[in-house]
Amino acid sequence: MQLNALQVFRTVAEQGSITAAARTLRYTQSAVSRQIAALEAEAGSPLLDRLPRGVTLTEQGRCLLGHAEAVLDRLDVAQRDLAALRDVTAGRLRVGAFPTAVAALVPRALASFRSDHPGVALSLVEGLTPGLLERLLDGDADVAVVSAAPDQPFDGDRFDLHHLVDEALLVAVPREHRLARRRTVRLRDLADEAFIAGSATAEETLLRATLPAGFRPRIDIVAAEWTGKLGCVAAGLGVALVPALAVRAAPPDLTLLRLHPDDVPVRRVFAATVAGRSRPPAVRQFLTHLERATDGLG
Repeated sequence: MQLNALQVFRTVAEQGSITAAARTLRYTQSAVSRQIAALEAEAGSPLLDRLPRGVTLTEQGRCLLGHAEAVLDRLDVAQRDLAALRDVTAGRLRVGAFPTAVAALVPRALASFRSDHPGVALSLVEGLTPGLLERLLDGDADVAVVSAAPDQPFDGDRFDLHHLVDEALLVAVPREHRLARRRTVRLRDLADEAFIAGSATAEETLLRATLPAGFRPRIDIVAAEWTGKLGCVAAGLGVALVPALAVRAAPPDLTLLRLHPDDVPVRRVFAATVAGRSRPPAVRQFLTHLERATDGLG
C-alpha cells in the first residue's frame, strides 16, 4: 500500500467526505476517488460506504484506519528525527581526544558547540592516539582529536584527517633552575638533566621526535599523567617537554622555556574520522568549533 494513498484515506475518514478531503489535500475529487478505489482493490473489500451526504467507514475501513494512523504517525516521527539530526537540534556527538588536547582545546570547542546546539548529547573520552583511532574504527567515537610527529604520518587509507594546528613543544623547568631566565634553550643544554617522562624508554615518549643524534636523556622518574609530570618538575626533580596545548594546565611554580628554532619539535594535531564514512552534521559543525577554539588558543 502506498503511503500517499494511506494519507488520502485517513483524510477522507477525518473529513467524512471525499469532496472535503479533496479540498483539504488540494487534489481533484476524481484523484481522491481513484486512490480510495486502489486501496479497496488491495484490501479486497470496500473501505467506505458511499452515502448521499458523505461517507462512513466499513468494518474493514475502521481496521485499516488504525493501521494507517500508526504507520503515518511513525513516519512523521521519523521525519522529525531526521530533521533534528540534519539541523543539529538532537542526536549525539562522541568525541575522543589525547590528554593535552583536553587541557583547553577540546573543552572550549565542546562548550561553544553545546551553546549553539544544546539538544545534542555530548560525551568525551580521553586516551592516547592509537587507542582513539581504534575507537573510531570500532564505531565507539564519532571524531577524535589526535596527534603525530611529522615523520609518523597516519594511515590515510583508513582515516580522513582535518588538520587543526602544528603544536610546538616547550621545556618545563623549576623556577629556580639555572636556565629559568633564558628566553630559549638548546636540547644540548639539557644533556645533564633528569627528564620526567611518561615512559622509561625515550622512544615511547614525546622525546622520540626530538632527540638529536647521540642525545640520550636520563629518565629518572616516570609519570603517566601531566599533573604528576609537572608536579615533579615544580618540585625540582627534573625537566619535561610540554606540548603547547598543555600550557594552561601548568602550575605557576615552574617556568616554560622555548626551544631554539633548530631544536624545536612539532606535533601535528588533527581531527580524525573514518575514511569512507559520511560525517554526520554534528561532526561537521564540531569541526568548525574546533577551528575556532584553535584560533582562540593562539
